[in-house]
Amino acid sequence: MREDKKGISRRNFTKKSAMALAGLPLVKFQDDFLRSKIDSNDAVEVHLFSKHLQFLDYHEMSAAAAEIGFDGLDLTVRPKGHVFPEKVQEDLPTAVEAMKKFGLSPKMITTNVWDIEDLGQRKVLETASKLGVGYYRTGWLSYPDDTSIDESLLKYAGQAQKLETLNKDLGLVGCYQNHAGNHVGAPIWDLPTIFSRTNGEFIGCQYDIRHAVVEGGKSWELDLRRIRSYIKSIVIKDFKWGNKNGSWEPINTPLGEGMVDFNRYFSLLKKYNINVPISLHLEYELGGAEKGASKITMDKKEVFAKMKKDLSFLKETWKKAE
Repeated sequence: MREDKKGISRRNFTKKSAMALAGLPLVKFQDDFLRSKIDSNDAVEVHLFSKHLQFLDYHEMSAAAAEIGFDGLDLTVRPKGHVFPEKVQEDLPTAVEAMKKFGLSPKMITTNVWDIEDLGQRKVLETASKLGVGYYRTGWLSYPDDTSIDESLLKYAGQAQKLETLNKDLGLVGCYQNHAGNHVGAPIWDLPTIFSRTNGEFIGCQYDIRHAVVEGGKSWELDLRRIRSYIKSIVIKDFKWGNKNGSWEPINTPLGEGMVDFNRYFSLLKKYNINVPISLHLEYELGGAEKGASKITMDKKEVFAKMKKDLSFLKETWKKAE
């Protein structure tokens, strides 16, 4: 899953940015945290969902993500994101420049794009293409009450076909995330119908195992088999069911503390040769960082340590999976 990256190496980054990092209170990690390294022999490339660093500016978020050990950032380019769509031409280049400065890949972004007739949405994709972005998450879809599900699926299939044509022209891959709840794609079997008119090269699914297990229970392996040929990127996060205020609902957890069987999941990804970019999400309590807050109530060092722990779990579990 890893490919050679341009830009400074981790070793050069450590040397060249040590003094700069020392001047940033937010990245004054404990010495043992600073020294900890992710095994360079790992074959998996992980991008941190930048939603969880929206309390930092572009320079600070890039410095922190690089020092923690991420390969890149899945940058939020959407309303209330790191980059606002209406300012994409001015701000996205600045964000990408900051990421590259710290050796991070700008391969992934998360958007609200689906309608290519919307000039603002087209501008997001055109700008991303010029800056070397390869993958973007699309906006979500819903089922209108006054239209049958079959009719909606046919409509979305036509839109996906048009979107793929634009993606091909721009050299981008659009990825629709399966999300639990009353969303299109929550039942995974929606998505092959939506992608049926496409060539499956420049548009597909951003497969989210957490949401697949919420909706699929023990049948998530069948969902994976059904959608595997359309998977273009994946999201990693975990959860467990819990009783909250008298109601049973999914409770987000750190990786390995919930219901997702990552050993089995990673084994199947390897079996099916699914080699796509990974976005790591941390949706459990992080003092507001889990929700994309601009100000957080948890100490930054603790947030970074939790990110490091999840990243280490992901990489170690990936290596052990057979």
